[in-house]
Amino acid sequence: MRFTVLRALRLSRVAWLIAISGALLLPGAARAQSATDLVALKGLAPVSVLANTPAGRAALAANYTVTGGIQTGEIRQSTLLPFAQQQQQALRDAFIASDNLADLAEGLGTTLGAAYLARAHYLDREHSTKLSKEMSDLIAYANATTGANSNSGKYFFGNRTTNGKTPVSTEADAILTDIGGQADIFGLSYGLPKGAAGADENGNSRPFQTEPSVSRISGLDYFNTPADNVVYNRGPAMNLINSPSYPSGHTTYGYMGSLVLAVVFPERYQQLITRGAEYGNDRILMGAHYAMDVIAGRTLAMYDLAHLLANDSTYVGRSSTGFPAGAPVIKDFQAAIKAARASAVAPLEAACGNTIEVCAQQDIGRLSNPAADEAFCAVTQTYNLPVVNAKTAGGVEDVGKLAPEAGYLLTVAFPSLSLEQADRILTETESPGGGFLDDGKSPFGIYSRLNLYEAGKAAALASAPRREDSSAQRSSAKQN
Repeated sequence: MRFTVLRALRLSRVAWLIAISGALLLPGAARAQSATDLVALKGLAPVSVLANTPAGRAALAANYTVTGGIQTGEIRQSTLLPFAQQQQQALRDAFIASDNLADLAEGLGTTLGAAYLARAHYLDREHSTKLSKEMSDLIAYANATTGANSNSGKYFFGNRTTNGKTPVSTEADAILTDIGGQADIFGLSYGLPKGAAGADENGNSRPFQTEPSVSRISGLDYFNTPADNVVYNRGPAMNLINSPSYPSGHTTYGYMGSLVLAVVFPERYQQLITRGAEYGNDRILMGAHYAMDVIAGRTLAMYDLAHLLANDSTYVGRSSTGFPAGAPVIKDFQAAIKAARASAVAPLEAACGNTIEVCAQQDIGRLSNPAADEAFCAVTQTYNLPVVNAKTAGGVEDVGKLAPEAGYLLTVAFPSLSLEQADRILTETESPGGGFLDDGKSPFGIYSRLNLYEAGKAAALASAPRREDSSAQRSSAKQN
């Protein structure tokens, strides 16, 4: 099987890594940290102090145990598919469809998703089609933003460098120094520090390097090519051996992409949130990431998108640090969302044979069971990791006071809601607090608690009357 895989995968390692540049920063590709990178590094930094307290060490131990148990199937989750089938989905999800989010379009449902894929899909690993320029620009800018922030974190938390070799700036280094944090927290905690035989040379070795047992997944990848999780972890399809684990780049892509689709197509908001959760969880099944990596990637994606939707001047209008050459510059992200939606209506309705609203309801896929979706999202919120920060564990944290821009994750999708209403919904639907990021010192703690599945359900219900009135008005206008 292994030799079949090696023959079948024709794309060179270098070309493949370039193709998924949104997920990995190659050694040697040095760049300075941008203002948004520094925000991300500070927000994700609480992981670096976990070894300093008994509660933190317990969380690190649980992270290792939970990750290994999920990967081998010893810990049974409420997955969307039977375990063996979910493993196959994880193998397909090793690919990142960064050009058009085609691999996340299943969240749109069988009918609307098929219409989307008819227009936006991959021809092969290097060539793809796009739904529209407006949608393409939106996707590219969102991916560039969160991808750059995620990439910055990998080597920073691995060995305090920008690329494996070049030390970070004094300002960035102070983020860890000031809180007594240390790099390579997973390598040091799991008996495989950088420099040890078999370790990631840049720190934070991944589960397939540290766990005592990693289940093999063999099957067909996204392109129906024979593959397994070995060639997607150790190469040649994707070589992660010296790519630090924290945070998960795939997860930041998966959540950002799913969230972008969710605000463009709010008719499928909850299902797309579920698809993002599945995509991140599949990185654990592959043996490529720990539960903490996935939580961090989800948190980063939500934080970045909220600030984009708020048109935060630090996040919009950028064209330099970390962005690929030729990337579009978006100065008004809310306007870009509306333009993307407008550009999608005609081609999607032509392809699916009805309105987007009607096509969105026609779904017989694995995301069509609300109870299963809800259960799965719930279990991935905290992965049952223990409380680290007791002071934030006892109650809810007011989103409106601590992270008011988070409400845009709902108001852009459900415009009849005010920002205050949206923030209140996010507060009322928070998942349990006290997690490893929820130290009470950064908005990232709040974002790690956001349960967008439950919040999306509440937002849809709160805005339903006005949405129905609007639909009736449109129908009446057409008849007249």
